[in-house]
Amino acid sequence: MNISLGSGVYLNSGCVILDSASVSIGDGTMLGPAVQIYCPEHHRDMMLRKAGLERARPVTIGKDVWIGGGAVILGGVTVGEGAIIGAGAVVTRSVAAGATVVGNPARPVRQS
Repeated sequence: MNISLGSGVYLNSGCVILDSASVSIGDGTMLGPAVQIYCPEHHRDMMLRKAGLERARPVTIGKDVWIGGGAVILGGVTVGEGAIIGAGAVVTRSVAAGATVVGNPARPVRQS
């Protein structure tokens, strides 16, 4: 298992964490229902995919982060302390501490 959960982490129902690389979730972080965290990536080259080759990148989520229901966080992303990820957001890039991001792809709407 590649998952590290801090103290007081809350995972609502239906969350999915594909931990083919490390996933770290900091103290006090809350994940809404059906949040998905995906570390694995498949090669674009069809022959490599057919060979079953897969790569993975870690996900790091800081302390006191709020992640709204249905959000998707992809491999290689770091979410800074105190950030807020809106419901349904697709996070493809790292999120700064204190930032609020929404949309697909997730874009900042506020920085504290």
